[in-house]
Amino acid sequence: MIADVVRAEGAPGPTLVLDQGRLPRGALALRGELTALRRWLEATGRGHVRKIALVGPSPVASYDVDYRFVQCLREPDGFDFRAGCGHSLLAAVVASGRRGPVRVRAVTTGDPVLCLPRPDGSYTVRLERAVPFDGLLPTGRPLQRLCGLAVSLVRYGNPYVFVAARDLGLSSRAALFGAGAEVLGRLLGVRAAAARLLGLPAGGALPKVAAVGAFLPGRLSVRAATVTDWHPGLALTGGVCLAAARGVPGTVPWLLSEGPHRPPWAAGDRVRPLRLDTPSGPVLVSAAGSGRRLAHVAVHGKRARVLERSLTLPWRIHVTA
Repeated sequence: MIADVVRAEGAPGPTLVLDQGRLPRGALALRGELTALRRWLEATGRGHVRKIALVGPSPVASYDVDYRFVQCLREPDGFDFRAGCGHSLLAAVVASGRRGPVRVRAVTTGDPVLCLPRPDGSYTVRLERAVPFDGLLPTGRPLQRLCGLAVSLVRYGNPYVFVAARDLGLSSRAALFGAGAEVLGRLLGVRAAAARLLGLPAGGALPKVAAVGAFLPGRLSVRAATVTDWHPGLALTGGVCLAAARGVPGTVPWLLSEGPHRPPWAAGDRVRPLRLDTPSGPVLVSAAGSGRRLAHVAVHGKRARVLERSLTLPWRIHVTA
């Protein structure tokens, strides 16, 4: 079996990209097969590869590529099949070698995604799921309390829990980006409580969680957590969800970026850019919509590079009926 190892800038680690066209039907659908794959990665010094992407031509005429994502969890046989990963999606597109715009069907989440190459070698990654703004709230509420904190649960791509940095005692970018284990523990506690509220397993990859602050005019600072630790930057899906949440009155990102008296999107609104400060540098996102409906959200200037090409995995996949 042939695979590529690709790392997107800003991701916590590389992605193992597999061409699903070269796999038997049903391959890697079984936990035992994925566990064997992880053991091989560990044995060959690639244990840091915790993301797996299956990619191939889409049978749906309006898409170029189908993309499936699997997140490896802490346990050797632990996997999450519910989450999406924008960085791994970009890694899969780069590994495919396709030229020009690539329309991707993210099978795991059901989202349509457009990857647009730019002359400087970067990509704009645009999630194109149109939805009413109130449809972004899985609990129907823009603000609620979990673990004694006011939080917003928002779903666009992956579900996220947003917490105001000041409510965690963090009053500056330096404090947010320098926060340690105590703050991380509080965020992971909020994430576990949100998972229970949403009916998701507490030990899974969802929902994601991030602390957000407004410390400089016209931009937000954000620091997110992975399943067990601080994220080195910000997940691509985190930027997407944060930009979407900014359009929903009453959410933490909306209150921080717009103020409590700012009206919702007007009928004539089109694109709103937003600069995000993250521990690994700035990220530019934009959201487009009008009135009460979000049209799409994009993350700009994203890059990925192939670390290993045509890697042969020396084990045979067994498919059971």
